Amino acid sequence: MKPIKHLRWWIVWTLFGSTVINYINRQTLSVLAPVIASELRLTHTDYSRIVSAFQIAYAVMWLVGGVILDLIGTRLGLALAMVWWSVASILTPLAHSVASFSAFRFLLGMGEGFNWPGASKSVAEWFPARERGLAVAIFDSGSSVGAVLAPPLVAGIAALLGWRYAFVAIGLLGFFWLIPWLRFYQPFARHPRLGAGERALIESGRDAPAASPEPGVRRWLALLRDRNVWGIAIGRALTDPVWWFYVFWLPEYLSDARGFSLKQIGAFAWIPFLFSDLGNFTAGLASGFLIRRGMPVIRARKCVCVLCAIPILAGIPAALTHSATWALALISVATWGYASWSTMGLTFPSDLFPQDVVASVTGLSGLAAGLVSTAFTLVVGVLVDKFSYLPAFMVAATLPLAATASILLLIRARS
Repeated sequence: MKPIKHLRWWIVWTLFGSTVINYINRQTLSVLAPVIASELRLTHTDYSRIVSAFQIAYAVMWLVGGVILDLIGTRLGLALAMVWWSVASILTPLAHSVASFSAFRFLLGMGEGFNWPGASKSVAEWFPARERGLAVAIFDSGSSVGAVLAPPLVAGIAALLGWRYAFVAIGLLGFFWLIPWLRFYQPFARHPRLGAGERALIESGRDAPAASPEPGVRRWLALLRDRNVWGIAIGRALTDPVWWFYVFWLPEYLSDARGFSLKQIGAFAWIPFLFSDLGNFTAGLASGFLIRRGMPVIRARKCVCVLCAIPILAGIPAALTHSATWALALISVATWGYASWSTMGLTFPSDLFPQDVVASVTGLSGLAAGLVSTAFTLVVGVLVDKFSYLPAFMVAATLPLAATASILLLIRARS
């Protein structure tokens, strides 16, 4: 068969597509939250419980899904996950209470939890170290693009057909993604359309072995004793709550605190996520630049994390300003900083671990991040019902400082 030129980039852009669809699916509820809450008479605490059901399943499946992907392979694993979460979205209109909404969001989270471990594993397999940061930035930027597209797309479908049909329409997107995925992705070692030149380029730029030296179950048990695993996990656990806060609560915040209608949310709520998309590429390009100039890979990633923790603090003045315009602008700065930090956090596993455990390491860090994010989501619901959004903005702004300290203290380059 004729080789496909630049096959690795076709693969990563396909992963970008799965991430876009992943985020449009989860954002559907966030965009429609003001309408659904009004119709079903939900409190902020009720909403936080529904969101938390998704987050719990999502967090657990980062770890379980990562192990499954390391066992059955990325091609089959991500295809099955896409079908699962698409069906879960299509069935969501059957929900009519907090319990039933929570059940369908739990099912959605089970499927969506596979996406990032699978994408990280693919990047470790298909990219040399100097390109890895940009590859992660590409697929991870799909989260920002999905979050940008969701408000106008979901709000438009809901205005035209009703909020229940929005879940069905968005759920159908995943089945179209299966076509390019099954065409382009095969394991690196036996891909029939990988050219000899590209294979040599990828193999010459690897800085981690393809297989763990530990046999069987011992390769996973060894991870629990590795300080790098805990550095990655703690770092993500203290940064992911920032993202979930803006993803799940921004439309509600704009409605409650700024008086936005559903139409205005559709028109403006995407702006901070556009800036987070820029943040993904800022980090990927910046770390790649430092590596090409001779800086060691892990040191370059850490430098980007230190610099990107600073703009996340913009969330504090965003909550204090009286201007909705300035609030959106400052939130955009915060999401730009978060996405830059997150790109590096997702790149560490492929920099530091053999390919056959990359998905597992990514999954373990995702589990830690998901559990902390779930707890934070529940706390936000209570805080907003009893006080205001300000305490939540303050916590979301300062957590990444502790995350940065953890990766500086714990993560070490392999000798």
